[in-house]
Amino acid sequence: MTDGRAGIDAGLVGRLVADQFPQWAGLPIVPAEFEGWDNRTYRLGDRMTVRLPTAEGYAAAVDKENLWIPRLAPGLPVAVPPILGRGRPAFGYAYPWSIRGWLPGETAGRAGLTDRTGFAADVAAFIRALQLCDPVGGPEAGRHSWYRGCPPGYYDEETRRCLARLDGHPGVDTATAAAVWAEALAATWTGAPVWFHGDIAVGNLLVVDGRLSAVIDFGTSGVGDPACDLVIAWTFLTGDSRRAFREAVAHDDATWARARGWALWKALLVLVGALDRDDRTEAADCERVIAEILRDR
Repeated sequence: MTDGRAGIDAGLVGRLVADQFPQWAGLPIVPAEFEGWDNRTYRLGDRMTVRLPTAEGYAAAVDKENLWIPRLAPGLPVAVPPILGRGRPAFGYAYPWSIRGWLPGETAGRAGLTDRTGFAADVAAFIRALQLCDPVGGPEAGRHSWYRGCPPGYYDEETRRCLARLDGHPGVDTATAAAVWAEALAATWTGAPVWFHGDIAVGNLLVVDGRLSAVIDFGTSGVGDPACDLVIAWTFLTGDSRRAFREAVAHDDATWARARGWALWKALLVLVGALDRDDRTEAADCERVIAEILRDR
């Protein structure tokens, strides 16, 4: 990862750490090899990471994660990020930030999994355990979760714009996609609110020896409708592994309809962006995901 994105670089991280956590001053600081867009992540020595939001919209997740990850951890079957410290804005950097323990493992997308059915069962077990955690006092789904945990209809206008933009595009059956979206909107959530992660994606799932070992990045987590946590069924799982996941996670048909809506919205949105940038690799991956969703009705 190129150093310096969002005005954050190793020099700034070093100054922040030395000023606020002098016990760790002087440890090597290098950008993490793989990271998401919401935060920049740096290795701090061999056993820690520094995680810094890249914009104001992501900053609220720092205190949310620092409060709730330690409370959720005892009820979860795999490791989650150990919270070691909260940093303050300084040196021109405007947001709170955190120091966490390093978790070993490869991300699921790079781990070369040979048993995706076993992996699917592991992910389902994590989701089920998370949903059993006490939701009392937890952050209600909304802006902080980028509306994960809310009805997918929050993104109705955006989804319809994408469908209109893609009308006639050979990689998408927009008529069937519109029907899947309509089914998602009609499938209302009637259950009690539960914890959701909000971004069960291969980059946030760590694997050791072929099994799920840790789940990271709870920035979009909250309490609400769990349908958003099922999208990995189409983005990564297929065939037997998808069937195993669906059986193990044990949700009703309406929840799966909303989950298809969440997966479809994101794939359509990213596809439009990829086409506008002429990114054929990303476009092809989005078209694959959309085809999986439309086939699995």
